[in-house]
Amino acid sequence: MNDIAFIALATIVGAMLGSFLNVCIYRVPLRKSIVFPASACESCKRELSWYENLPIVSWVMLGATCRTCKAPLSVVHPLVEALTALMFGAAAWYYGPTLLLLSRLVFGCMLIVLFAIDFEHQLLPNVITLPGIAVGIVFSVVTGEPGITASLIGAVVGGGSLWLIAEAYYRIRHEEGLGVGDMKMLAMIGAFLGWQLTIMTLVMGSLAGSVVGLVVIAARKGDMKYALPFGTFLAMGAALAATVGPALLTWYLQFWEPL
Repeated sequence: MNDIAFIALATIVGAMLGSFLNVCIYRVPLRKSIVFPASACESCKRELSWYENLPIVSWVMLGATCRTCKAPLSVVHPLVEALTALMFGAAAWYYGPTLLLLSRLVFGCMLIVLFAIDFEHQLLPNVITLPGIAVGIVFSVVTGEPGITASLIGAVVGGGSLWLIAEAYYRIRHEEGLGVGDMKMLAMIGAFLGWQLTIMTLVMGSLAGSVVGLVVIAARKGDMKYALPFGTFLAMGAALAATVGPALLTWYLQFWEPL
């Protein structure tokens, strides 16, 4: 199989898995099975036919409405499918048919689901983050990236750094600043990426959260206590760290080399 065919196949598979991620995004917060029953309209509960489950295409062909009750279909569904397809295609091009590709795709799918759930529900489910820590450590052994030592340190640094920040905030302000879910998510990120890229994730996620927070306050839609879903910013930071992070780290470290 040539490179173009491999990338095209990966993109198609990504779109199909994006449809499954939509199921996870909808059902996991409700603690429903992600396998049974089959997908149905959220309004009239009619089970969807196979041609209504085609990624992206069905949403467009149906005019973004249910075929039966005409209830509007969320634009989130095709966006998740398109994003997952894009991620699979880009990762296939960048990593090629390797075990590291599989590791990064599993990691990316987890980030997409956590991003969407935290954005809508301010929730980072244990059913994703805790197994994700174990999966990240296993992949670090199988792929050698970042390596078992860096993975274990990354998990500890990820969860521990946020715990220290949350504890300091509580002692100073006497109120909760970060959720336990954020700590578990960053521990999962650390298991996949290692401690260096985990620190980069935290820095970029915090920077993005600060900018968005200031914009929200400036728009008078919140105050200094306005709660932002930090997991969404961690997901964005982790996505950047996993892709451009190594190059940024190499560029930064060159300034510390002895003359």
